[in-house]
Amino acid sequence: MPPRRRPHFTQEHIDQQLQQIHLLDPSSSSENLEQLGPIIKQIHSNRQQDVYLRTVQALIDSKDAEIEKICSDNYQDFISSVSTLFTVKSYTDKMKDSISSLDSSVSQLGGNLVEKKRALLQSRKTAANLDEAIDTLQACLRVLDVVNRVGEMVREGKYWSALRSLEDIQSMPPTSLSQTPFFQHLLSSLPSLRGQIKDAVTASMKQWLLEIRNISTEVGRLAVEAMEARTRRWKTRREKDPLLRTSRVGSAVELVTYEKTEFNVLDNDKLHVDFKPLFECIHIYTTLDSLDELQKSYQADRKAQSDLILPTPLPLASLPALTQEISGFFIVESHVLETTGTFRSQRDVEELWDAIIERLTTAIDSSLRAETDPDAFLRVKESLLSFIMTLQTSPYSTSSLHPYILVLFEKYASLLEKQFGRRFENVVRQDDHVPTQVETNKELNMILDVVWVNQEEENEIRHTPLPHPLPWSQTFYLCCEDIRLFVHKFYAFMDSLIQTPTDIEEILSRCLDRLLIKHISETIGQRLAGTSTLTQIAQIITNLEHFEVACVEMEHSLTNLRSAQPGGVGGVVRLTASRSFEATLSRSLARITGLITSKLDQFFELSEYEWTPQGRENAPSMYLYELVNWLTTVVDSLVIKEAYKDEAYKGALSYIAECLMDFLSGRDIPMMNENAISNILVDVDFLEDELKRIGKGHLTSVFSELRLTTSIPMSNTVQEYLNPGNRQASYGTVRPKRLQALLEKLARFGTTQRDAAHREQAEKRRKEADAVGRLFPGEGR
Repeated sequence: MPPRRRPHFTQEHIDQQLQQIHLLDPSSSSENLEQLGPIIKQIHSNRQQDVYLRTVQALIDSKDAEIEKICSDNYQDFISSVSTLFTVKSYTDKMKDSISSLDSSVSQLGGNLVEKKRALLQSRKTAANLDEAIDTLQACLRVLDVVNRVGEMVREGKYWSALRSLEDIQSMPPTSLSQTPFFQHLLSSLPSLRGQIKDAVTASMKQWLLEIRNISTEVGRLAVEAMEARTRRWKTRREKDPLLRTSRVGSAVELVTYEKTEFNVLDNDKLHVDFKPLFECIHIYTTLDSLDELQKSYQADRKAQSDLILPTPLPLASLPALTQEISGFFIVESHVLETTGTFRSQRDVEELWDAIIERLTTAIDSSLRAETDPDAFLRVKESLLSFIMTLQTSPYSTSSLHPYILVLFEKYASLLEKQFGRRFENVVRQDDHVPTQVETNKELNMILDVVWVNQEEENEIRHTPLPHPLPWSQTFYLCCEDIRLFVHKFYAFMDSLIQTPTDIEEILSRCLDRLLIKHISETIGQRLAGTSTLTQIAQIITNLEHFEVACVEMEHSLTNLRSAQPGGVGGVVRLTASRSFEATLSRSLARITGLITSKLDQFFELSEYEWTPQGRENAPSMYLYELVNWLTTVVDSLVIKEAYKDEAYKGALSYIAECLMDFLSGRDIPMMNENAISNILVDVDFLEDELKRIGKGHLTSVFSELRLTTSIPMSNTVQEYLNPGNRQASYGTVRPKRLQALLEKLARFGTTQRDAAHREQAEKRRKEADAVGRLFPGEGR
């Protein structure tokens, strides 16, 4: 501010002031001294006392000179003027004294006034400063209150309100507070406060994620229960409507006719999942332009949670709960995907899905690697199927699980086959080969409902008065029971599957064939080899007969069963095991023959034939009476078909014929005569007569070779035999080597005799033997 210029007093200026107080106004009769105060005040305020006095003195001198001039012109006037001047002087002195007095008084009063004014100004300035300070402090308090309420809102979970409050602080209009260091410091702390809000809302979201993880199993359980209720409703409806019999839950028909019930697994009477913490966190991060950071953090957290769902190793007993937790996890993810716009991408969720499905199948494989119980595979299938059906309406693809379930089915079928194979073997080995006895109709119906027999035999059994024994032993009944159980468990795995093997009937056929052949038929064969009791073998034969029939009946029954099932495609079950049972049955018949022939050997040891007797016998050998009696008793007592008894007789008689033939042509007997042959033929006649007596005359053909072979030397028709046409027409069953051996034995006997006739006959037999031997030189006996 430039310095104030001090006023310059002139005589004209002084004149004007004196005129104001009427000191220089001749026309005024009074003095206006009131005007003197302001003049003096102005002089003092401008601090021009000395200048003013000098000017006044100059005015006085000017007036004196003016007086002198006037006096010189007019002395009288001068004298009067002097008088006047003295008067003026006296007044002037008075005025000077008054001025001095007034000046000191004014100076004193002015100084006090100035001090008071200065004090007043200072007080006003202080008051203004205080007002400004109070306003500033009040503004600070308001801002601090907002900041404090931001902290409270954060603690109360009002994150968006807290963030808006910070935005309000930053967008305040300019005030005196805006220029203060406090406000600048406050503005610089806003990012930190936003960070606190961000951390708080993140912590809230993390806590929400933890709660979501804890309730995922409950969400999955409720979803499974809802699907099971839907399945039950559809099953009831399908049972009422035959047209819906082949439609499954989730099929197009079921989806069209599905009566949707309003049940939200995330919001119901039992459970409420609040997504507010997540939505609020997304909103806050979006406002802070940090949504990418939240997306990465959320994906990492959910991936970590998904990794923690499956423990290592995986306990199979906890698989249902784990699949429910996975279902709940992805039901939540599906809801987040639908309600948060672009926050979650389909690709991120699918990555989590694909990863957990891969880990799930790997963990199941690892847990099932050493598992030998097929029921464990069935439980795994049920858990996976429930998992698939629960999520079938979700955006997640379960297609990779269907082939995996089929792989599990292959392992399941293999283990099931092994399990039942051991059961069949135990049943066969523990059988006592005694016919099953039934006492009541209830027991009979229970057995006939299990076994496979043809309708004719079933009717026959039902019309037989009780109690009575059934044809089969417990092996047949228990095996049929286990086969039905095997088929039930086999198809139990296929139940409700969306994808089933196209060759399911072929797989079942192969499994049943292996069970029937390797574990029943072959085990029966092994048991047969160690059985020497004919009645037990007869029971085995009866069982094998029924197993043959059961194979055929089983084919029809299982084919019809499959066609009648919901979703059945009418596949055909074809079994080849009947050929194995037929082969084992043949072995059983051979075993009977073998046991009979071993007993026949004992009879032949008692035969005591004489091979060079002097005469011929008219009666059969004594041992044959016991042999025939034993044979008929044993064979007729066997509870088998007449055809099998015929085979047993035929086998025994063939063995007898072979033994007698061995006597005639074997190496053990070096020579014999015609009398011995005649005695053998007498025994053969006896055996044929006995066969005719018991009604088995058709079996006498087993002795045809023996009769024809012995008839040639006995009737001297060797030359006729040597003729090819006759040999083929009349002696087709005669083997040349055996005939040659018989002729050689007769010739050897003749050479031991002394008379010429016998010797000549011996030579003839030798030549005939040589001729017969030349017919087929490479043929064995």
